[in-house]
Amino acid sequence: MKVVVLAGGLGTRLSEETVLKPKPMVEIGGVPILWHIMEHYAQQGFKEFCIALGYKGEVIKRYFQDYCLLDGDVTVHMRERRVEIRSPLERDWVVHLVPTGNITPTGSRVKRLESWIGDEPFMLTYGDGVANVDLGALLRFHRAQGRIATVTAVRPPARFGGLALDGDRVTQFREKPQIGEGWINGGFMVFEPEVFRYLREDDTVLESDALEQIAADGQLAAYRHEDFWQCMDTLRDLRLLEGLWEAGSPPWKMGQRDR
Repeated sequence: MKVVVLAGGLGTRLSEETVLKPKPMVEIGGVPILWHIMEHYAQQGFKEFCIALGYKGEVIKRYFQDYCLLDGDVTVHMRERRVEIRSPLERDWVVHLVPTGNITPTGSRVKRLESWIGDEPFMLTYGDGVANVDLGALLRFHRAQGRIATVTAVRPPARFGGLALDGDRVTQFREKPQIGEGWINGGFMVFEPEVFRYLREDDTVLESDALEQIAADGQLAAYRHEDFWQCMDTLRDLRLLEGLWEAGSPPWKMGQRDR
């Protein structure tokens, strides 16, 4: 089963890091968050990726090209201007790097990958969030539901502390509880190929256009994930993820190997 990763956004709320590179290439522990996401899928058996490129997509292309050159034995045939990688790499991933436009909406990015995905179910997530989702359990849930799409519902960490009040008296003070109040779409989705009927090439937002309509048609399921999930929207989020990495055994790692 292929895994689509949306990696084309501008990352404007993380502009300190995204002036020179796309948000999925912002590093946690010296490795792009995109790599952490792909490692999470690969460790659970999903090793073929379609990366939907957009803003500064050439940086992502160059990263994977350089990875192959720098992590393997290389022979350079000078006269033929040919480079040959002689030793197999440890990771047996297949990575399709597909430009989908610099300002293309999310749903249209997926539509532009239709020929790469083919007529089969696929997984999809965003290139800026990590979690310890059990992907096998997610897929079994999706198949049992028999619907076109499944999203992973998460309850994000609260940003601020909470107060319980009795009149003007504070009865309980909660410092930044780990679980927020509402469920949101945390990515880590599964789609049947019928989803392409809800997508257009140029003007479809996956969330507000396609998923809203799929839900209205009774074809959207939610897999509840009540464990770790964290997006990387702001510099504060980045620092939080860096802190978790530096503390050792970050909760999204789930047996990942070092790069």
